[in-house]
Amino acid sequence: MIYFDNAATSFPKPEVVYESTLEAMKEYGANPGRAGHKLALRAGRGIYEARDVLSRLFNIKNPMNLIFTYNCTDSLNLGIKGLLKKGDHVITTSMEHNSVLRPLKHLEKYGIETTIINGDSKGRINPLDIEKSIKENTKMIIMTHISNLTGTIMPIKEVGEIAKKKDIIYMVDGAQSAGVYDIDVEDMNIDLLAFPGHKGLLGPQGTGGLYIRDGIFLKELKEGGTGSSSDSLYQPDIMPDKYESGTPNAPGIIGLGNGVNYILEKGMNNIREHEENLTEYFIEELLKIDGVKIYGPLDIKEQAPVVSINIRDEDSSEISYILDEEYNIAVRSGLHCAPLAHKTIGTFKQGVIRFSFGVFNTYEEIELGIEAIKEISKEV
Repeated sequence: MIYFDNAATSFPKPEVVYESTLEAMKEYGANPGRAGHKLALRAGRGIYEARDVLSRLFNIKNPMNLIFTYNCTDSLNLGIKGLLKKGDHVITTSMEHNSVLRPLKHLEKYGIETTIINGDSKGRINPLDIEKSIKENTKMIIMTHISNLTGTIMPIKEVGEIAKKKDIIYMVDGAQSAGVYDIDVEDMNIDLLAFPGHKGLLGPQGTGGLYIRDGIFLKELKEGGTGSSSDSLYQPDIMPDKYESGTPNAPGIIGLGNGVNYILEKGMNNIREHEENLTEYFIEELLKIDGVKIYGPLDIKEQAPVVSINIRDEDSSEISYILDEEYNIAVRSGLHCAPLAHKTIGTFKQGVIRFSFGVFNTYEEIELGIEAIKEISKEV
C-alpha cells in the first residue's frame, strides 16, 4: 500500500523504533521509577534519554520541564485546562484542531472568554489580528504551528514576540511540525509546547509531550503514584513527577527517543527538504489536471507536506474510498477534526481529500498518486 496519511500518524517507522520498542518490552519490561532493580533502572534510563534528546531538539534548557503524555491531545488539554480559570480571556485561530477548540468551548461554560481569529482563504493568520484582540484579561494565546488541513505554516515566532511583549502565556500546538520543522522554545518565546510522538517524531502511537516553561503553574488533571514522595498523600510538586502519575508507556517513550535519534542522524533539514520536494512536485502536477481543486498557499515556503484537494463537487469520502480500493492508496477524507478550518477555506460541506507525505515516501509513489487522480478525474 502507498501511505499518504502521515499527518494522522507517520508510517512506516524507522527500523530502530520497532527494534527498540520491542526490546524494551521483551528484555527489560519493568516499571521505571518504581523499584531499584536492574530492569526498572534500565527502563528509567531509557525514559531519561528520550527526555534528554527531545529537550535538545526543542532547545529546552532543563529536561525536567518536559513531561511525557499519551498524545498531543493529552498535552493540549493539560495546558489549556490546567492554566485557564473563570474570567480569563484566550486568543486562538480558526485553523485549530478540535483538540484545541473543544477544550476551549468546554471552558466557556465556566466563564472563560475565547476570541477566534479567522484565517484567510489559504488558511493564513495575520499576527496583527491577534495583537489587536488582546485585552487586559488575556491570559493565553494558543495556535497551531502548521494547519493539519491546508499545511499552512503559521507565524509562530512573530506571535511569540507579541505574547512576550504583552506578558501573555503562549502555547503552540506542534502536532504537524515537531520533528520536521525547527522549533526553538527560547527563540520563539514558547511557554507551552504540545507535541505528539507518533507523527513527525517517528515514535509509536500512545506517546506525546508537553514543555512547561519555568514559572508557569498548571493545575494537574490527575493525581496518583509517581514513585516519588510515596510517604505523602499529596501530589509532589517536583517536575516532571507532578504531571506524570501512573505507569508510563516506557516502551513507547523509548521508541520515541530512538525516532528522534534517527531524525538527528539523518538531519532534520534533509528530511524536511525531501518532504518539501515531494510536495512541490505533487502540487505542480495537480495544477495540470482538470477538475482538481487544491487548497492552501501552494507555495512550499508557506506550506508543509500536507495537500488537500477535491475533484469537482464529488464527495471527498467517495474519492478516498476509490483511492483505497482501486489504487491501494491511503489518504484521509472528511473534516479532519478541524471544522472551523474547513469553514475558513469553504470546504465544510464537501470536506477534502488530504495527502500528507513523510520521510519514507518516494517520487515513484507520488507519480502513482498523480496518475490515480488523473484517472479518477476523468471517470467521475
